[in-house]
Amino acid sequence: MNVHDERWPEERFRQLRQQADPDVDKVVAEYLQAQPAGTGALELVKAVVAELGAAKREARAPSGEPPASEIFDALDFTRDLPEWGDDRELLARGQAVFADYGLYQSAALFFACLPMAYVEVSSAKVLAGVSNLATHSLTRRVAETGQMLVDVMGLKATDSLQPGRPGHTTAIGLRILHSFVRALVEEKYADHWDTEQYGPPVNQELLLATLFDFSVVTWEAMETMGVVLSDDERAANLYTWSVFGHLMGIEVCRDGPLTLADVQPVSARLGRLLEPSDEGRRLMAMLLTEMETFMPLGWRKMPRSLVHWIFQDAEHGVHRVPELLGVPAAAWWCTALFAAARSAHRQKWLAGPAGGVVRWLVRKAGRHIVIALIDRHSDGQAAFRIPDELARAWRIKQSAPAVRTRALRRTVRTTLRAPAQGRKGPR
Repeated sequence: MNVHDERWPEERFRQLRQQADPDVDKVVAEYLQAQPAGTGALELVKAVVAELGAAKREARAPSGEPPASEIFDALDFTRDLPEWGDDRELLARGQAVFADYGLYQSAALFFACLPMAYVEVSSAKVLAGVSNLATHSLTRRVAETGQMLVDVMGLKATDSLQPGRPGHTTAIGLRILHSFVRALVEEKYADHWDTEQYGPPVNQELLLATLFDFSVVTWEAMETMGVVLSDDERAANLYTWSVFGHLMGIEVCRDGPLTLADVQPVSARLGRLLEPSDEGRRLMAMLLTEMETFMPLGWRKMPRSLVHWIFQDAEHGVHRVPELLGVPAAAWWCTALFAAARSAHRQKWLAGPAGGVVRWLVRKAGRHIVIALIDRHSDGQAAFRIPDELARAWRIKQSAPAVRTRALRRTVRTTLRAPAQGRKGPR
């Protein structure tokens, strides 16, 4: 056992699973007690979601208005970056990974990160139960997650994690929201929540796993797509996510950033969280149904195919994710294409062309999903928007005529697919 394995003993993960976020939970408990009698946690969760949306809009385009919520003011101890986390050059390099490879990272979010969240039972239970009560929309929640990725990673040299900027506001808002979710579970599901097995909702172990989903799992998915990050890029990206983790109240990021030496031992420990559940399978089925409606004609099964492909050779038991979530079989042509791509990598003269085809498919699938989220959720309290620089880089037109044209295409796709789906049923 080396020094990095000694830092991550099994006992530490058991402790993290039973630990929430006591500093913020105390503030939220006092806030709840000060509310008028009869005000339920569910109503307050909805209010916080709305206030978080307002706070993020203010962070993107300051108007001089006061903070969106008094509870943001109460968390003054979360305002500053940690002493170890204010290396702006390193933060910019970590964020540049998204600026340079954004469509691949967007695809990784839909086809790798979200499935990893659904295959962790306590996460699936919260997402399927509590968050559904608050938002009533799977794609709305997916859009909010995508917006978080844009706000945190932003673009090169945007300082998005500095106090008052979108990434910083997102981190604090999510930390507050997670505390309200714990209060809501206590109010509505206390008799049905197995704290001994799952720990408190959104516990420290789950937060660490989520941080790895957005960093390590994303790199590995991108590597399958044919995009290999250098060690320097990975280290900078993990540093940036560690700063975000500190702001989010993740205990393991309290005193310093995670490093590449932590990746292997933590990934091995987190592999034990993967279990099937009815909630996870339901969430995955809903996600695939939505993602497949975004695909062009002839591509409907591309999302499920990409999920199978990305997880096929994953380590630490992660290869079981599609099976645990009941992901339907991949399209035959995708299976043949990906098999050919893997074979081509053993023949260097074929690797370039084959990899290029796969990367094109991934970019196109990711782009269609991002466009669909923009068209569906570009308004409302937690709007999904991308900066103009990204829109230009990804060739996404956001003008009114372009949106109307895409709406017409969606109508045509839906009309043409309806008879076949009606005959065959969902598959």
